[in-house]
Amino acid sequence: MSSLLPSVARSTASKRVCLRLIVVRSYATETHNASSSTTTTTNTTTTDLPPLPLKPNTTKPRLYPRPRPAVSHRHPPLPKLPASFGKNQLLPVSNSTRALLESIVAGFDAPIRYAFAYGSGVFEQDGYTIPSQLNSVAQGKTDIDPNAPMLDFIFAVTHPAHFHSINMQQHPNHYPLHARVLGSSYVSRVQNAGPGVWFNAYVPMNGVTIKYGVTTVDTLCSDLLNWQSLYVAGRMHKPLRIIKDDARVRLTQQVNLTSAVRAALLTLPEEFVETDLFERIAGFSYSGDPRMVLPIENRSKVGNIVRKQSPQFKELYHRLVVGLPGVHWPVDGTRIQQDLSPHTRSAHLRKLPSNLLKHVKENYAKQGQRNLELEADESAYWVHLAGDQNLPKVITEEVSNIVRYPATIQSIKGVVSVGLGKTLRYGGAKMSKWWRG
Repeated sequence: MSSLLPSVARSTASKRVCLRLIVVRSYATETHNASSSTTTTTNTTTTDLPPLPLKPNTTKPRLYPRPRPAVSHRHPPLPKLPASFGKNQLLPVSNSTRALLESIVAGFDAPIRYAFAYGSGVFEQDGYTIPSQLNSVAQGKTDIDPNAPMLDFIFAVTHPAHFHSINMQQHPNHYPLHARVLGSSYVSRVQNAGPGVWFNAYVPMNGVTIKYGVTTVDTLCSDLLNWQSLYVAGRMHKPLRIIKDDARVRLTQQVNLTSAVRAALLTLPEEFVETDLFERIAGFSYSGDPRMVLPIENRSKVGNIVRKQSPQFKELYHRLVVGLPGVHWPVDGTRIQQDLSPHTRSAHLRKLPSNLLKHVKENYAKQGQRNLELEADESAYWVHLAGDQNLPKVITEEVSNIVRYPATIQSIKGVVSVGLGKTLRYGGAKMSKWWRG
């Protein structure tokens, strides 16, 4: 049995070889030509078929990766405000002034969301033949009066580093040398310190000299709502000219103006004249400001503002005041009366900006008025504080405490943002105003 195994294996192998030969021969054909004695054998294997045409390679080599789609960082738009909302904020100026202010803001390529002009260069103040620069420009004069006040602007932007990067390319002379060397990211970091504003001063544009501060819309709105620093919000308590409007800022500015009225009413007697209200509101941003203690600011600043700008102040605040409970102010009158009952005053007190309210509560807590009383009966707590005869003094003191630190930091930042030479020039001009005051 075992002897048969090799023979079976050999026969199986020979069968496999024969099958392979048959398969190979099936791909070959022999043709015999009758008129020729020679025999021609033609191989028509698949390798002799013509090659398929290749599609041209039209794709270009990608040298760089495909860019990612840009992600929008814009805030969701506010619902459209009524046309009459915040009408009191739209203070009129002469056509020549309006055209000049708008042309200055339009001269910036960097994106600006909200812009306003303020101060003695826009609205008349005692001690100035205002607006002297604007009159000169309107008359076609190109010489800049060195004694004329600067036109003051505030620009609110979305991305400060982006703004400063573009602005440095367009207006490098607006920035000191070290700021241009260190770049826009450095400028935006310095801007964030203190009240969150970067100033460029003594900038010649369109035949006048301007100073403009750059802040963010978020910082501005937070200050308007909560009085975080009262640096820009305090400036916006006074008459200003809006050049670029924004619905979000207009809404929060209306809250800021109403808060100023409430705080002022809590520090004023039962009956007073409208000038007292205007001076109290205008003085908030100067209380605690170190410049008012040092000889670098006009000591009559608040009175100078109010005496010449009473019509603008009345336009700003009359509608807001008469809308509050317990206040009477005839539209054609100058005397204001208010209800001094603790219940009415507590309605004003409870709606003060959160930062000021926090400072007031902490002040009373040091005097023994603990927050346990607030937790036990909130309404009774606020009525009790509103009836306290020391409340006007506490509010005035705490407004000063809010202003003091940010104003001090901003004054120090002025050396960094403006440069030493312009700082000395600016300080000299302020000292001259202080002496005249």
